[in-house]
Amino acid sequence: MNEVMLLIGGKSTAAEQGRSFSRIDPVKNVVASNAAAASVADVNAAVDAAASAFPAWAATGPSRRRELLLRAADVLMAHTPEFIQLMIAETGATEGWAGFNVAFAASVLREAASITSQISGEVIPSDVPDNLAMGIRQPMGVCVGIAPWNAPVILGVRALAMPLACGNTVVFKASEACPAVHRLIGAVLHEAGLPDGVVNVITNAPEDAPEVVAALIDHPSVRHINFTGSTRVGRIVAERAARHLKPVLLELGGKAPLIVLDDADIDAAVNAAAFGAFMNQGQICMSTERIVVEEKVADEFVQRLSARAAGLPLQDPSLGPTVLGSMVDARSAANVTGLIEDAIEKGAHVTAGGKRDGTLMQATVLDGVTIAMRIYAEESFGPVVSVIRVSGDEEALRVANDSEYGLSASIFSRDIARALKMAWRVQSGICHINGPTVHDEPQMPFGGVKASGYGRFGGKAAIDEFTTLRWITVQTGDRHYPF
Repeated sequence: MNEVMLLIGGKSTAAEQGRSFSRIDPVKNVVASNAAAASVADVNAAVDAAASAFPAWAATGPSRRRELLLRAADVLMAHTPEFIQLMIAETGATEGWAGFNVAFAASVLREAASITSQISGEVIPSDVPDNLAMGIRQPMGVCVGIAPWNAPVILGVRALAMPLACGNTVVFKASEACPAVHRLIGAVLHEAGLPDGVVNVITNAPEDAPEVVAALIDHPSVRHINFTGSTRVGRIVAERAARHLKPVLLELGGKAPLIVLDDADIDAAVNAAAFGAFMNQGQICMSTERIVVEEKVADEFVQRLSARAAGLPLQDPSLGPTVLGSMVDARSAANVTGLIEDAIEKGAHVTAGGKRDGTLMQATVLDGVTIAMRIYAEESFGPVVSVIRVSGDEEALRVANDSEYGLSASIFSRDIARALKMAWRVQSGICHINGPTVHDEPQMPFGGVKASGYGRFGGKAAIDEFTTLRWITVQTGDRHYPF
């Protein structure tokens, strides 16, 4: 069992009154981690530590910040075995997914390191004689990062890396589902040499989450919040922050469509669909949830995808490498089963999978999904994909856009001009042509529209999110006044 402490002001500390909570292994149903259960007092201490560390960190030069972030990437990679063990135990992830998380998170840190010297301003022409006018970007102050469990190393590091590169200090609220994984990120940054208080990590019991998040948002020293998670909680975060006029970056739920046009390369589309739908048991914000396929090629596509899904290995990830591991908990698995059963009752057909053993669920393909079924609109966040048959480009586009979400999408066609015209009209923050819906790179502007949130992580786009733009002038000569 892993013991998890808070990280406040560079020191590992127990929660107020020694309170703690347990994270249960979703497969073995034993305690995976015992973590400190932070109180509001602990939250305030973490924010105060970050606020105290801010002036010195903001004044730290870009080369030094780059050096520390690059060192953190190397330290992170050195802890790969530990991250893998913790992800398997706390979230039921596969060894491959956990290892990929670490490697990608290291690249996020390296990309952030490259940004430290690209935070630039501009000289703006002024109509006032002898007036030098400048637009200057400066760090915001204390930033709160809140990340989920499904890609915990990637999303945890993403919540911190660019804020730090831009000169902010951070309070990171770990997910209740992976406290040890997220606390290890804090340990990595501390080991890499970031000064005390620059990064602080809070873990909390699930029942305390509303109070802890409210305290983080309400603290007067907090200047910005980034949240990755469900749309339901994202709305709560945004509403709370709005009371204080604090900016928020939200990366929320998704219901990604993969459109297969009648001239698509079917093999390529099947490969992308299988990867996008079933990687990490479909527990990715970009997961392919809906396959919108033209009737002319639907039978062939469904047959090939179903055969592919039926052949994907599934087992307890602690037993060794596998394609499919566990879902994060029994409640999530039961919810997916409920969506499948509802679809079957209303006329859909299971062409692959459909069964589960506890939190281990087969890769499932549902053909004939219609708007009458819950799974048509609800985010499943599990290893099930819906096939919706359409006739023609316009119906494909209408169905793809018939969702409250708008994070990722993809289109398969051999006619690139045709696909590109459709991509312009797809309502999503991200759209890939002849590629999977699950695709991210640290330098890309990542984020959604509609109920998938607003703001962008990644590369230069994130500079705007984590700095404030100020107007500063210098009057270099005499100025005329009307009186």
